[in-house]
Amino acid sequence: MKPKLPQLLAVCLFPATFAKADERPAVAEPRATSGDRAVEPAWEEQFSVTVGPEGAEINGTGQQALQAAVDYVAGMGGGTVRVLPGVYRLRNAVHLRSGVRLLGSGADTVLIKEPSATTTLAVDSDWYDQEITLADTTGFAVGDGVCLRSKDEKTGRQTVVKRTLTARSGNRFKLDRPLRENLWQMHGATASSLFPILSGEGIEDATVENLVLDGNREANEHLDGNYAGCVFLQDCNRIVLRKVAARNYNGDGISWQICHDVAVEDCTVENNRDLGLHPGSGSQRPVIRGNTLSGNGIGLFFCWGVKYGLAQENQIEGNRIGISIGHRDTDNLIVGNTIVSSQDQGILFRPERGPDFAGHRNRIENNVLRDNGSEDGAAIEIQGGTEGIRIVNNEIVETRGPAQRTAIRQGPETKDIHAEGNRVSGFAP
Repeated sequence: MKPKLPQLLAVCLFPATFAKADERPAVAEPRATSGDRAVEPAWEEQFSVTVGPEGAEINGTGQQALQAAVDYVAGMGGGTVRVLPGVYRLRNAVHLRSGVRLLGSGADTVLIKEPSATTTLAVDSDWYDQEITLADTTGFAVGDGVCLRSKDEKTGRQTVVKRTLTARSGNRFKLDRPLRENLWQMHGATASSLFPILSGEGIEDATVENLVLDGNREANEHLDGNYAGCVFLQDCNRIVLRKVAARNYNGDGISWQICHDVAVEDCTVENNRDLGLHPGSGSQRPVIRGNTLSGNGIGLFFCWGVKYGLAQENQIEGNRIGISIGHRDTDNLIVGNTIVSSQDQGILFRPERGPDFAGHRNRIENNVLRDNGSEDGAAIEIQGGTEGIRIVNNEIVETRGPAQRTAIRQGPETKDIHAEGNRVSGFAP
């Protein structure tokens, strides 16, 4: 009998002699090959530039010196920017580049955001304009990063645009790029000197290590994590953040949106108004390991559609919510974390808009949860139509007295919630 056409195509396209992916020969002698960033030789020395207050190859303590070093190294095909000890005061974001490693000197390298200023627009700007007119120019200068915002009260639509001021005549400023949005006085349009400390958009294979980012929260207005944070990434791949302190931002600590294979390791993320770590919409395979997340609104917030992630051995303490999981955040592993003193919940599965939108098939294993939740709260709360959750071998402890607290609370619409081998103590029966 002759094979049918689909079978014949399968035989031709995928012959049995093909090796499986995990049977391919290992790369024993890697070479630098055009376009190949996945495999690189272990070079004994790579291109690097120092930047610092003095005695560096590029001297300065503002974003200009840092950006000049990053751009120079990127132009040489990649390498390391070594940031010497010092306090660097920024009036605009430092924009990360592909293939560039930003390496600080530990706690002695501090990048701090300057205080923000806000004013209304004195003249309407249309979507095709590349300039704005400010009612009050106090606190604004050429080179500053700005956030332009407005809200249509009838529709509720908010407009948020981030730009840089590049030229000035009186109270008129040119922007680095056209607006592509309408900024109208009738919608309360404003300009604020708000920006992320480190920003990356559309980049890959960048690393930030061993420095402190301070958002100067008390002197800055709020800007949420869909647009900024101590670190903000958009549409990036293979970014590593290691031994970074991200603190005091009036918004998020570290936020990445539609970014894949991001690793955040051994970082300290504290005292940020909103979210400590924010793996944002559509981000695939994040690795969040060995971090300390304290004093944030939410320690670790899985946004929309975050899948196949790992949160391992993090210390999550004193946040309003320890870990929040929701809209289509599926197939993530949360293992070996310590979650302590969360005001509302230690781990929350958000209700969303029905089962099609909930966070299914997540595993909660070998964690320690201690003293989480209000008097009638829960250490682990599973809301909405969430399904397929495994809660295994965790230690769930309450030392403040039982009150009306619950170790694991399951909502009426949830399904297939599997709890096994958990050690629970201190709760009312």
